Amino acid sequence: MAAAITASMVGELRAKTDAPMMECKKALTEAEGNMEKAEELLRIKLGNKAGKASGRITAEGVVTAFVDGDAGGMIEINCETDFVTKNDSFLALANASAMLVAKNKPADIAALGALPYEQDGFGPTLEDVRKGLIGKIGENMSFRRFKHFGGNGKLASYLHGTRIGVMVEFEGDDAAAKDVAMHIAAMKPVAISSADVPADLIEKERAVAAGKAEEDRKVAEAAGKPAQPADIVAKRIEGGVQKYLKEVSLHNQPFVKNDKQTVEAMLKAANSSIKGFTLYVVGEGIEKKVDDFAAEVAAQVAAAKAAA
Repeated sequence: MAAAITASMVGELRAKTDAPMMECKKALTEAEGNMEKAEELLRIKLGNKAGKASGRITAEGVVTAFVDGDAGGMIEINCETDFVTKNDSFLALANASAMLVAKNKPADIAALGALPYEQDGFGPTLEDVRKGLIGKIGENMSFRRFKHFGGNGKLASYLHGTRIGVMVEFEGDDAAAKDVAMHIAAMKPVAISSADVPADLIEKERAVAAGKAEEDRKVAEAAGKPAQPADIVAKRIEGGVQKYLKEVSLHNQPFVKNDKQTVEAMLKAANSSIKGFTLYVVGEGIEKKVDDFAAEVAAQVAAAKAAA
């Protein structure tokens, strides 16, 4: 039995991909209601536009970073609304949390919460302050993820507002490292070099390229045109994968402040090297509740009839 495709499912997929409503419905129907598979189908049918839009982030919160010599910390704290991200007490909690991560290297969120800290009359631990601020502000907030840095070179951090944070571990010139951190925030590479890109991402991209080639074959067949030879198709697929690897590896990306040279070339000129980097984007991977607009309209109509 085919899965029922609801208006809310179509709305959720459209919000993720920015694809037309009918295309979203077709993809969900073909994917039998599987949201992830439907996203991939849209990437195949509509190209990279759908894939890029699917990375849009909607959850609220802040990312903060702290560097003290050769030790650093970065943390993401989530909340329910954008309003709270501008609250002074919430921001103070976030900044203090990054500092505590840098100075104490907690093993996990429970260990972080147990660290001594007092703020706004709450304490004696960071977790006590978090709970106290929930009551004071009237909105839930949580420590989502954090990372301690140290022992892998010098550190440079970059914050784009409060929604994007980057920590770079490097050797060489401080200014070059700061520029690279800013570049990472803008271009969002997934690895330092092509060889470092995770195998699962490569295979996923290869599957998308193969799917696009198959779609092109079907279009040619419908138009009565001959299909491309298998070796040409294979080269197209591999070409698509290589293009993807260049786009997502830091070294191969055009440097954001001078697109006539790659990041690797800029670093070489500055006699510097990147040992590692971490990128946090607020809400990355978190699904926000998607309203069922059809149900909402039906409820409003029913309420209007009842009041009449």
